[in-house]
Amino acid sequence: MSQVNFDLVSLRSFVTGMDLGSFAKAAGKVGRSTSAISAQIKKLEEQAGMPLFRKAGRGLALTDAGETMLRYARRLVELNDEASAAVRGTDLEGWVRLGLQEDFGETLLPEVLGSFARAHPKVRVEARVARNVDLMARLDANELDLALIWDSTAASAYSRRADGRADRVARPALRWIGSKTLSWRVDSGEPLPLIAFDGPCVMYDAARAALDRAGIPWRVVFTSPSLAGLWAAASAGLGLTVRTLYGMPSTLIAFDAKAHGLPPLPQFSLMLLRGASAVTPPVERLAELMVESVRSFANPLDGEAA
Repeated sequence: MSQVNFDLVSLRSFVTGMDLGSFAKAAGKVGRSTSAISAQIKKLEEQAGMPLFRKAGRGLALTDAGETMLRYARRLVELNDEASAAVRGTDLEGWVRLGLQEDFGETLLPEVLGSFARAHPKVRVEARVARNVDLMARLDANELDLALIWDSTAASAYSRRADGRADRVARPALRWIGSKTLSWRVDSGEPLPLIAFDGPCVMYDAARAALDRAGIPWRVVFTSPSLAGLWAAASAGLGLTVRTLYGMPSTLIAFDAKAHGLPPLPQFSLMLLRGASAVTPPVERLAELMVESVRSFANPLDGEAA
């Protein structure tokens, strides 16, 4: 039996189409016509020897073979891009001081920093996981070259004076997050049990404002200086917390606000800010990888959860 060599260009179009939710959009992203993308997908199915898609209502969904193909396609495309970066970046050297939120500690750190370290072994990275206030203070003190920050008054002010050193990376929605075992209901007459960070927190402020506007009483039942503490309390069924879906443990669910009588929550901008002296090739390369990774974050829970 001859060995099948999947076409990398077709695999890239396949992954891009699935990430964007449309192969028409993928055509624009990869610089090819829609008919060319269709031909590439057909070629992948011929090479796989079985269909990758099945009808689902008015649209299409992946078959089991398609799900398997997508997983391997991502790995192959990522490995190709990593090899390309490694070959071109062998002479890249220097330092990058990175700060990011706890929400991304278990996703971006191993994925992006691992890939960056393999591609640029001469670049040293110092990473700090902290909250907005700490990261903003270190940016102002020129102790960080890059920081992934939730939008806030301080972050917006920094962005305005940053002279091109700020990128709005994504605008994920805030969600009410808790355990399926939580027994509180809006019609129970009991205040909503709220789990929140110690000290200033823009997400806690947004939750409190939304509840006050809706006339829903609330009380803080648990505070913690760390995100791990919030997740643990929520998993134990102590109450609801408010975060985005980034980094949410599998033990928790995002509540359907309308179905549970909870007020809607706003979207929050996620910003990548550069330090005052952070215009170096290593910093810009890591910034590119950070933006790509956050924007391609595929979260199957991004719809309303029961």
